[in-house]
Amino acid sequence: MTDLSQIVKAYDVRGVVPTQWDEPLAELFGAAFVEVTAADAIVIGHDMRPSSPGLSGAFARGAAARGADVTEIGLCSTDELYFASGSLGLPGAMFTASHNPAQYNGIKMCRAGAAPVGQDTGLADIRALVERWSDEGAPAPVAAPGTISQRDVLGDYAAHLRGLVDLSGIRPLKVVVDAGNGMGGHTVPTVFEGLPLELDAMYFELDGSFPNHEANPLDPKNIVDLQARVRETGADLGLAFDGDADRCFVVDENGDPVSPSAITALVAARELAKHPGGTVIHNLITSWSVPEVVKENGGNPVRTRVGHSFIKEEMATTGAIFGGEHSAHYYFRDFWNADTGMLAAMHVLAALGGQQGPLSQLVAQYDRYAASGEINSTVDDQSGRLAAIKAAYESRDGVTLDELDGLTVTADDWWFNVRASNTEPLLRLNVEARDTATADRVRDEALAIIRG
Repeated sequence: MTDLSQIVKAYDVRGVVPTQWDEPLAELFGAAFVEVTAADAIVIGHDMRPSSPGLSGAFARGAAARGADVTEIGLCSTDELYFASGSLGLPGAMFTASHNPAQYNGIKMCRAGAAPVGQDTGLADIRALVERWSDEGAPAPVAAPGTISQRDVLGDYAAHLRGLVDLSGIRPLKVVVDAGNGMGGHTVPTVFEGLPLELDAMYFELDGSFPNHEANPLDPKNIVDLQARVRETGADLGLAFDGDADRCFVVDENGDPVSPSAITALVAARELAKHPGGTVIHNLITSWSVPEVVKENGGNPVRTRVGHSFIKEEMATTGAIFGGEHSAHYYFRDFWNADTGMLAAMHVLAALGGQQGPLSQLVAQYDRYAASGEINSTVDDQSGRLAAIKAAYESRDGVTLDELDGLTVTADDWWFNVRASNTEPLLRLNVEARDTATADRVRDEALAIIRG
């Protein structure tokens, strides 16, 4: 019996090529995707990894064999694929392993309108079909197979984004962009073309072997080059995209990282100016500053679990205008509730270019507390360690506990959350407090229990 548990994750397919999956398997995934979504037409895109064209082509053949007409948009960012799914009204598949190393590849799938396909929304059914067909053989092609055609949507994607955030009237800005040899090198030149931006392009060559650094800007070692370039050139800010360019990380004019929570708060304030009284989604490990800023700007903050499927589901349920995560994923109602780092970056550019002060001064109002960042600990017994933390804090005065996602412990001047990794024997700790000394004390106390 074929077992795909190693590559079918909570939200996508991801694994090493060709040892964990390959083109024949991709063809079965294409057929199963059409079967489960009952689509008569789909759209497919891929990133710059060497294995991506072959895998996406195989998926297209599998989909066409089940009767679906396939539109291939070729090289694209993940949010460009979401744009195609939304604007064309088609289910979509993006071939990428995001920020993972070069030997990995994967598939992010969505229904028409960029609605996510996760374990509970079709991915488990797709997996079951692929496992069955791997053992029994694929079904015979339908009598009238679909067609496969090509279409370039990069210009339409750029025009859509520029219609949402007007940068034409901002003061001229010098911006360094580190694309990490990922898909930002494909999208940024077209989106920024003709705008009052002096673009300093770093690592824009599309290269799925990632010769300069991993395309994961949340790891501090991967933004060192960007920070140095911003400082050397006196740029106004720096932007770093991950491999499939759906996430964007920001550094200020001093080369200092701007927390994704501060970016979430900044963008939320701008979106609320357009949509007064709107709902803004934030996951439970974003800063206290996010719900505060949302309320100060007349909005309604809604707290969710970590993970894009939960954010997108809550956005659809509440009609939220915007959502943000600590991991630099930003979701917009105007973008089919999908995540796009590019649109968040454009909001930052618009806010910065619409006033005269530096970025550090602009974001200071949104960065109000001391935070630990995410600290991972390898543990033998995740549930046992979580129970130990709960036992240590549940009887304390002035402390509340909730278990929306892992365990969150909250006091008047601090909070922390501990969550188990779904894929590794890890517990993830995030701490925030009103000052650094308190954050350090709470962090050390929690880690002492976690690490036994």
